[in-house]
Amino acid sequence: MKHLLTILVLLIFSSCIPLRIAPTIKNDKVMLAKKFKRNLPRNYALIFEDPKDANEFYNYINTKHELNHQDVEWNTPFIIDDEQFFFSFYEVEIPTKTINLIPIIIDVSLDSNGYDPMFEDSQFSRIGHWYIALTVSDANMDDCLKPNYKFRKEILMYLRDLRMEYLDTNNYIEALLKK
Repeated sequence: MKHLLTILVLLIFSSCIPLRIAPTIKNDKVMLAKKFKRNLPRNYALIFEDPKDANEFYNYINTKHELNHQDVEWNTPFIIDDEQFFFSFYEVEIPTKTINLIPIIIDVSLDSNGYDPMFEDSQFSRIGHWYIALTVSDANMDDCLKPNYKFRKEILMYLRDLRMEYLDTNNYIEALLKK
């Protein structure tokens, strides 16, 4: 019993305690953007994890729609069934934060013996996870991803094709040629 208690105490002190865990999204998820991240708009959004480097989605959209770096993130036009829609995207980071107990214990013991702490930087760890949130509006600025919107299925199909093309494309000139 004494050995089991010792092992349990060691496991607790050698582990990291998560404070916040970033969500895992397998493919994509449609939800209110504001519920996903507070600083996003109050519209529905198609949200997916972005495994690529920073600004890759920006470069992809800029190249694919030939925007010449003009309003790339806001109101990019596209057409479905002779209706014009506009999508905006947001690159969002949600970090996973953990407390590392071993460095805290070592620093407390060093401090109590009159030494400066050595592991202040490693007491907390933070690993960022990046997501893309796509919102869509029409000419009247209506939220086109609302559950009861007329062209919702077609718009979601377009956005999912866009997501797949982005994830599968390494050279964004290919995206321009696929048009």
